[in-house]
Amino acid sequence: MKKNKKKSVNNYSESILTILKSDRKKTFNHKQIAAKLKVNDASSRNQIIKNLHKLTAQKQIKEVERGKFQIISTTEYFTGKVDMASRGNAYVISDTFEEDVFIASNNMHKALHGDTVELYIYKRKKNGKHEGEITQIIERARTEFVGVVQLNEKFAFVVPDSNKMPVDIFVPLSKTMKADDGDKVLVRLEEWPDKADCPNGKIIKILGKPGDHNTEIHSILAEYGLPYEFPAEVEVFANNIDTSINPEDIAKRRDMRSTLTFTIDPKDAKDFDDALSFKKLSNGNFEIGIHIADVSHYVKEGTILDEEAYERATSVYLVDRVVPMLPEVLSNNACSLRPLEEKFTFSAVFEINNKALIENQWFGRTVTYSDARFAYEEAQHIIETNECIIPAEIAISGQTYTADSAIKDALLKLDELAKILRKKRLKNGAISFDKTEVKFNLDDVNNPVSVFFKTSKDANKLIEEFMLLANKKVAEFIGKQTPPKTFIYRIHDEPDDQKLAGLQRIVSQFGHQLNLKNKETTTHSLNTLLKNVKGTKEQNLVDTLTIRCMSKAVYSTKNIGHYGLAFKYYSHFTSPIRRYPDVMAHRLLQHYLDGNKSTSEDIYEQKCKHASNMEYLATKAERDSIKYMQVKYMQDHKEETFLGVISGVTEWGMYVEIIENKCEGMVRIRDIKGDFYRFDAEEFALIGERTKTKYQLGDEVEVRVKHADLVKKHLDFILNI
Repeated sequence: MKKNKKKSVNNYSESILTILKSDRKKTFNHKQIAAKLKVNDASSRNQIIKNLHKLTAQKQIKEVERGKFQIISTTEYFTGKVDMASRGNAYVISDTFEEDVFIASNNMHKALHGDTVELYIYKRKKNGKHEGEITQIIERARTEFVGVVQLNEKFAFVVPDSNKMPVDIFVPLSKTMKADDGDKVLVRLEEWPDKADCPNGKIIKILGKPGDHNTEIHSILAEYGLPYEFPAEVEVFANNIDTSINPEDIAKRRDMRSTLTFTIDPKDAKDFDDALSFKKLSNGNFEIGIHIADVSHYVKEGTILDEEAYERATSVYLVDRVVPMLPEVLSNNACSLRPLEEKFTFSAVFEINNKALIENQWFGRTVTYSDARFAYEEAQHIIETNECIIPAEIAISGQTYTADSAIKDALLKLDELAKILRKKRLKNGAISFDKTEVKFNLDDVNNPVSVFFKTSKDANKLIEEFMLLANKKVAEFIGKQTPPKTFIYRIHDEPDDQKLAGLQRIVSQFGHQLNLKNKETTTHSLNTLLKNVKGTKEQNLVDTLTIRCMSKAVYSTKNIGHYGLAFKYYSHFTSPIRRYPDVMAHRLLQHYLDGNKSTSEDIYEQKCKHASNMEYLATKAERDSIKYMQVKYMQDHKEETFLGVISGVTEWGMYVEIIENKCEGMVRIRDIKGDFYRFDAEEFALIGERTKTKYQLGDEVEVRVKHADLVKKHLDFILNI
């Protein structure tokens, strides 16, 4: 009979150190360590005690009080977030260490992409470069993953879609929800045993068959933890809200129903957050109202509706649908400023002179009546042609109205004032981003039949300027009060110097120059660059790279201003139907208008962080849905040749963006015939060893589709040589 092999003294030493390192602030006695090691015999306990004293003598651990031991930190520890690379390796990005730290796969210790971790950092003897080892997972970024089921006779695995997830997830057959082999599912991590190579999980939702349209769209949402339907109890609660415009509530508000008011939105919009009112005053000035849906009137703090809106924090705009923050009864009906209907609004009303200077301002709750609803194209027609009627009649909800001269005059004056406001903003250092948005025309079953680009014209910029004005002035109104009051700001830090230097190197390849001497010259040359690339082959590439240089705009109670807009004070006030921070801004503004004291900054800062994170996830989902639709579109164009621009160069190939539809795919080095190509990081190029043929960032090339992978949302191109 074989004897059980006991752990050696050295193994116990290593195990004890691992346990004490797992929580350096905690003390452990020999019984707790034995329990962690799952041993309970007398011999093992004696070994543990012996090794505890040995490690204490070696000054690797200390006896804090009798029988209780703690690790001695002999090196500095840092915290950061994991950014997975290839082959299970990663980098940790830390605010307290000057560079990203490489973590080899054998030093990951079960950490996954996005996790907040503790690590210690050391220098490699061979090359002197910093590397790290993860010592503790402080917080998992996520525990749910989208993947495809692989069924075996006695168990299953889920192979995650994300290339940032380096391991498959083991699932017992009892926890598969009877999913079929090959189904796409959502799986939740349950545990990761110490000696297991991969975690255990359970399937919590079957999403459908890979490649099916709804399966892939739902998978995108599930990948980022975003819902695609409301809980039944939230729908019931919303449907039972009193949405009537009653005299008691009207009496508490400024009545602006007799003032000319209208909305301008995309032609396919269903929720109208904002409206503009216009009145010419006897002194020659203009009263302009920016009226915003009074969501906080219906969504009360502490209700299940409010909790759901807070958790979502934002509406998500995918290529074929909107996943709203609020149920439809509110987002498309009660709160939406629909034409020919009275609505409760929260307003910023300004007296503005002919030079677009603010002479008076007022903030508060109102009741308004929208006289007309314009699509951007219709408003643009008035601005461009000065025609009174566009079209002769506009049918809305079975009723008609004529776009008369009063609306025409209002629109033309608002356009004139908006252009003055925009000119001032750019002169003050705002960055002028007009990045092209890719849109799809879809058929009845959501197949993309064509691609078009959304561009910003005068009508769009008119609305943008007055929304910016309201957001700025509301933030200023609160931000300048003494003593200081807690508020929700939209902040945007200055761009990263290293990223700007990288941008300079890239744009110089196209003959452009940046002056990075100081803040003023930087913003001026960035605007000049963005203006000069308009209509060129490199426009989309330069626009994208410039945006990547910018810091991310986030929500915070700590105001540092908004670099991109060149505003010292800025908030989000104008879209409460689709953004929860705007709801919070409305509540806080009313709280202070009522004469109340400042609220807790800590509580609102946490809410700001949550909102910023949800906005980031929603943006990722929106981008994935565009990539998915681009791949779906290109599947049907495999025989065609397209002209593209090299938009990225790496050691494994080059990315090419097709000029006519902005679809991006990869030409792999192994697929470039006629030579052996190497990556030159200095020149952002692939260079042939024999022929010296060079494929460089920004070069035009002809490509065809080699492979379109709907599940991975990836296109492979081959050069048309």
